Amino acid sequence: MNLQIEIPDDLAHQLTCADADLPRVTMEALALEGYRSGRLSDGQVRRMLGFASRLQVHAFLKEHGIHLHYFMSDLDEDRSTSRGLEDISGYPPHA
Repeated sequence: MNLQIEIPDDLAHQLTCADADLPRVTMEALALEGYRSGRLSDGQVRRMLGFASRLQVHAFLKEHGIHLHYFMSDLDEDRSTSRGLEDISGYPPHA
C-alpha cells in the first residue's frame, strides 16, 4: 500500500536529522508503534522494514527502548528446541 501524508516543511525538518530519510523515519515509527501496541509481531516488523533477521529487529527495538514480547510459551518452545538440538548433537554429554 502506498500512503501519502502532508506535513508542513518546517515540522518535517524538525522530525528528522540532517541525513535522515523522512519516509523511512515514518515507516520505523509506524512499525515501532505497531509492535508496542501488539498489532505487529517481530516477523511483521522485519518484513515491513526489510530486515534480514529477527536479531536485527530485536536490536532495532532495543535501540528505541521497546521491550520484546516474550511469553512463557516462547520460553517453553525455546527450551524444547534446545533439548532437541542437544539430542541431535550429543552435546552436552549425558552422564
